[in-house]
Amino acid sequence: MDVLTPIAPAPARLPAHVMELVPNLSAGARRAIARKDLHDGLAMSRLAFTLGWLDIKLRYRGSVLGPFWLTLSTGIMVLSMGVLYSQLFHMELHDYMPYLALSLVLWNALSAIVTDACLCFTNAEGTIRSIRLPFTVYASRAVVRNVLVLAHNIIVIVCVFAWYNVWPGLAGLGSIVGVVLWLADAMAACLLLGAVCARFRDIPPIVGSIVQIAFFLTPIIWRPELIGTGARWLVLNPFYPLLALVRDPLLNQVPPTGVWVAGFVWSGLLCVTAALLFARVRARLAFWV
Repeated sequence: MDVLTPIAPAPARLPAHVMELVPNLSAGARRAIARKDLHDGLAMSRLAFTLGWLDIKLRYRGSVLGPFWLTLSTGIMVLSMGVLYSQLFHMELHDYMPYLALSLVLWNALSAIVTDACLCFTNAEGTIRSIRLPFTVYASRAVVRNVLVLAHNIIVIVCVFAWYNVWPGLAGLGSIVGVVLWLADAMAACLLLGAVCARFRDIPPIVGSIVQIAFFLTPIIWRPELIGTGARWLVLNPFYPLLALVRDPLLNQVPPTGVWVAGFVWSGLLCVTAALLFARVRARLAFWV
């Protein structure tokens, strides 16, 4: 060896924040980084809540009623649709109106979460490229934003229940399980759809169309018993068990066992798929948005 040839130093280990951006890591390393992202993002829940609340304030800046415009429009929709469809379905308004109010409010929240999940990363393009934050923060931000909107619309449910003097009993506590599933699924949907839509910009319109079709295929304005024996196939619709697990207990009804099983199965598939995909593509998200 020539004495003038310098000896190459041993390669130093890359810093953690640089390793996170390396796309060709091993599967184990990618999963570890994704778990760290999830842990750090959940630890910054106060920041996610602040950003979500700021989104609501900026969206309705200068408005007199603010997000209560959504509450007002939802109340008018429940009133008009309740009077019309109770006549079409030959149902008593006392029984149908609480069902419709609860269904519409929950569906609006569910569809809004799915729609916002598609854009949770692309809408934060400037922040992602300028500040190093866990990607889970942006997903949590979208979830918090929609939970706050749902909290405003709960007023419609309370008003309808109070008018007809229909209140959930102890069975209503069963909806807590459904709410927990909703929160887990909302986070998984944001990580899954947010990553896919950041890569393929044609996906959000497709998801929007699917949500519109699902509105008519899901028992929201109609009851499952109206389709007779065909109701047993409703569990193949992933929106139905998730909706029923929250709605039925609040209507003093116990969801069937098949609905419980379907709800946990669909939620498990969504969470596992989201975890695997997020771990695989996380390093590329900053380049896709």
